[in-house]
Amino acid sequence: MRDRALLLSLHPRFAQAILDGTKTIDLRRRVVRASPGTPLLLYASSPMMAVVGTARLQRAEVCEADVAWSNHAHALGLDRREFDDYLAGRSACLLLLDDVCALDQPMSLKELGGRAGFRPPQSYRYVSASDPALVRALGTNSIGGGSQSPAS
Repeated sequence: MRDRALLLSLHPRFAQAILDGTKTIDLRRRVVRASPGTPLLLYASSPMMAVVGTARLQRAEVCEADVAWSNHAHALGLDRREFDDYLAGRSACLLLLDDVCALDQPMSLKELGGRAGFRPPQSYRYVSASDPALVRALGTNSIGGGSQSPAS
């Protein structure tokens, strides 16, 4: 059985860096317990407020902040001060991303909100049966190999 898709909220700057390929690891304070291969939906928060792409989880790794920085700084998309301020002494949960794919047309919160009252997470959450069909479909479709349209 395949893992349910995770919906990740990202600042637009980080969502764009993931789509551009300059950020290949997403940093989280909360541990994400998901299996390699889990589909990921990328939601860019305000002011964009849209699902902008998809990816797959290569693996999740939990480590001390200094280890995370020394091993992965080049792939995090932020500077040391931002990193330290964000973690504030906590361990790091690193989400190593694969098969990143931009949507041809981002799915706006306004569009999705009119369909079953879609609510993006503060940090992350699993896609649920109550989410709009377009969101559920993104989490189950084959991910990778170029850009996608929401209906693909």
